[in-house]
Amino acid sequence: MRMKWLAVVGFLAAVVSGQAVAQTPAFDTKAKQIYLVDAETGTVLFSRDEDAPVPPASLAKLMAMEVVFEALDKGELTPETSFEVSEHAWRTGGAPSGTSTMFAAIKSRIRVADLIQGATVQLANDACIVLAEGMAGSEAAFAELMTKRARDLGLPVATFKNATGLPHPENKVTMRELVALTRHLYEAHPDYYRLYSQPEFEWNKILQRNKNPLIAANVGVDGLATGFAEGFGFSLAVSMQRGDRRVYLAMGGLESEKERIEESRRVLDWAMTAFEKRRIFADGETIGEASVYGGADSRVALVAGSPVDVLLPVKNPERLTARIVYKWPLNAPVAAGQQVGVVKLWNGDKLLREVPVKTARAVEPGTLTSRAIDALQELLFFWL
Repeated sequence: MRMKWLAVVGFLAAVVSGQAVAQTPAFDTKAKQIYLVDAETGTVLFSRDEDAPVPPASLAKLMAMEVVFEALDKGELTPETSFEVSEHAWRTGGAPSGTSTMFAAIKSRIRVADLIQGATVQLANDACIVLAEGMAGSEAAFAELMTKRARDLGLPVATFKNATGLPHPENKVTMRELVALTRHLYEAHPDYYRLYSQPEFEWNKILQRNKNPLIAANVGVDGLATGFAEGFGFSLAVSMQRGDRRVYLAMGGLESEKERIEESRRVLDWAMTAFEKRRIFADGETIGEASVYGGADSRVALVAGSPVDVLLPVKNPERLTARIVYKWPLNAPVAAGQQVGVVKLWNGDKLLREVPVKTARAVEPGTLTSRAIDALQELLFFWL
């Protein structure tokens, strides 16, 4: 079946003027890869190479913790469960490793509640390895669970070969996937997500501060993690709440810790101040039509099913357009409320968001004559 695009321009032109306006200098960032999304509307505020596979470094721990949080929520694990610190966990992620650690002693046993604090606040490698070995028998087996869970969450690229993000040629993730993962952690595991904003924790008489420098800056960031990989640079995945707005940001390819802090703060401040929310379609409003093959009616109205809002630049709005994409034609019978495609909203050449579209009503099969006419029309269309 062919994909059909319907331009929905007339209504949107009335919402945002298509006349030329004075342009302010375009916003940019030093990040080589970036994906920035508004939580409420799903509007993509900024993107660059968001689908490029990159080494996750310590951001892999976000996926590791999602696996742990899911097991806790399902009752497969409890906070009071304790796991032993193996020699592998101690050497690879503990004090001898010279990496981020919670200084777990070899052969000691540690509660899951303490391990997840070490992994979320301190980004401790030993904590992640102890959890991995305790839950799956080996770190490699746990990494397989991480990759499988990524696929379950709709992340097609993310691949993990260890629980920590320590260098491995097959570790990879994209900025788009990191934003999807951070959003999932916030929405699906709110009780555990709060650990990411904990400024510090004390364990075994050792005080450890949050590795995310934006937490201490008190600018509204309440998670999540930072990373560094040789040849790729400094990265982070964070979420920020200011007033009633929340944004998710993943960015990488920055040259220094200083640049990462400065750029992330600048990007987040821009996200919170440079946009205003506009309602594009009301609840149940018809936004287009789709052709129906073999139906009592040849066309059916399409609706979004809920209000559709986007964020638009305050100072330099461009022409807002939309396109409905669906498989042409729909085959009767068509049910009311059947999802048949998406409407894509664009600001200039920037894709802001995609929203599912549904049929406004049912269309029953037509008469034998009407179906024959539709068949002839389809045949002629494809011949032409």
